[in-house]
Amino acid sequence: MQDVLVARVMSTDPVTVTPDTFVEPAAELMLDQEIGSLLVVDEDGALRGILTTTDFVAIVAASKPKAETTVERYMSTDMVTAGAQDSVKEVANLMTEHGFHHVPVVDEEEGLIGMVSTTDIAKYVAGLDPAAADVA
Repeated sequence: MQDVLVARVMSTDPVTVTPDTFVEPAAELMLDQEIGSLLVVDEDGALRGILTTTDFVAIVAASKPKAETTVERYMSTDMVTAGAQDSVKEVANLMTEHGFHHVPVVDEEEGLIGMVSTTDIAKYVAGLDPAAADVA
């Protein structure tokens, strides 16, 4: 199988929230958009963290999903990111190595430009066009 660049399989319109977004609306947004993660950006659009369905398991387990709990409390900040010109194989290896299902795609000049998920990679491997389908 010929390897392609991340730009080919990534979502170019990732769903974002700010660190002060409350967890309940964040959860509703993920359900409404049928996605498995939200990227957390500051007021300038700079990537600050990622909040995933796995993080929501921790929220519920801690029994603290209060209306005034913000995503900043639970988001991961030790993210691995990719560039649009990275190979899908490299990113898939990173995902496997770290146990991640979502990797933000950043550009030095533009900042956050997309998201690549295990679903995107699976669609590529299956011969489907990831850009033409909903991204998890």
